[in-house]
Amino acid sequence: MITIVSLLLLVGVLGFAVARPRGLPEAVAAVPAAVIVVVFGLVSWRDAGDELVELGPTVGFLAAVLLLSYLADEAGVFKFAGAVAARWSRGSPQRLLGIVFVIASVVTAALSLDATVVLLTPVVFATASTLGVRPKPHVYACNHLANSASLLLPVSNLTNLLALSAAGLSFVSFAGLMALPWLAVIGVEYLILRRFFAQDLGTPEHSAQVEPERAPKFALVVLGLTLAGFAVAGPVGVHPAWVALVGAIALGVRMKKPVTTLVRKANLGFCLFVLALGVVVLAVSRSGFGTLVDRVAPQHADLLGLLAMAGLAAVLANVLNNLPATLMLLPLAAHSPGLVLAVLLGANIGPNLTYVGSLATLLWRRILHGRGQPPVTGEFLRLGALTVPACLIVGVASLWVSLRVSGL
Repeated sequence: MITIVSLLLLVGVLGFAVARPRGLPEAVAAVPAAVIVVVFGLVSWRDAGDELVELGPTVGFLAAVLLLSYLADEAGVFKFAGAVAARWSRGSPQRLLGIVFVIASVVTAALSLDATVVLLTPVVFATASTLGVRPKPHVYACNHLANSASLLLPVSNLTNLLALSAAGLSFVSFAGLMALPWLAVIGVEYLILRRFFAQDLGTPEHSAQVEPERAPKFALVVLGLTLAGFAVAGPVGVHPAWVALVGAIALGVRMKKPVTTLVRKANLGFCLFVLALGVVVLAVSRSGFGTLVDRVAPQHADLLGLLAMAGLAAVLANVLNNLPATLMLLPLAAHSPGLVLAVLLGANIGPNLTYVGSLATLLWRRILHGRGQPPVTGEFLRLGALTVPACLIVGVASLWVSLRVSGL
């Protein structure tokens, strides 16, 4: 009964987050579910409090980086990136795809996957329209890279931040171990998308007059310093949330944004959703379902163990969503940094298989519907079936090499 109730609550919370009836925030369902979990004794008050305390700094970073991404957009960073892409592509759909891959990978790594989905996707749409090329390959690249290119840095994805403390790695060590898998996965994504969308990319080049966009120098410098601050903060005991907040404040003060606007753009409702979701997932982890996952989770970080853990994370991401999957698997992998990073490979690459794999993919789908160009489900699934297994295999093999070289 405990297993059934906890799973029903989790499915209800995720279903509400997907549908968002009347535009209500995700927390509207998540908070009552978390309260039910505690009131009915599925999780004790003390354990729920400990979970909230543990998630607090990570959720604080989420709020700060969402605000930082919004201010970067307001400063013209993404518009500038679109202008650069349009100018350098010279009207070629193939060249534009390569440039979008570079920009989306950098944006995802430095500003998190939400920035790529929410802020870069509309810019890519506009750039394709300006050049007169079909937007589909480039827009799909934004979605796939929002997930799979979020492997590089702890700040690239909420799942990474959750895993950083579990793995016991520094910011620099994390990036060093994930650099090779990141490059390998992006390379595989590019090759498959280039082939999959060959017809769309085979259209003739269009020459279009692209107005030069002035570089937002102050914003770019602040973003660069913030990224450098992430690397420096860890060794001196400063949480990256404070670094992101300082960067956001610097941009906010420069742009004279009202405090009420800054608070609203930090999306505190979504942060509350993540905290409540953590409590609900804790109940699922302690139920019979969690026991089953515990039994099948590998214990050793050899090549087969890494592949099994990444595959398990990918499956759970597409069944439960990648955030609950990460929360459930991290305690089982915490004894091995390699297994923790394998969890991230599955949780970050796996969501490209189905719409429900990550909240970012659901948000991307909503953006396309708003543009009147909804994704075709069959096409989305076929592309995911090609990219996810290939990226998982290449990513795990690359991670295994990185771990052997580092001696972990």
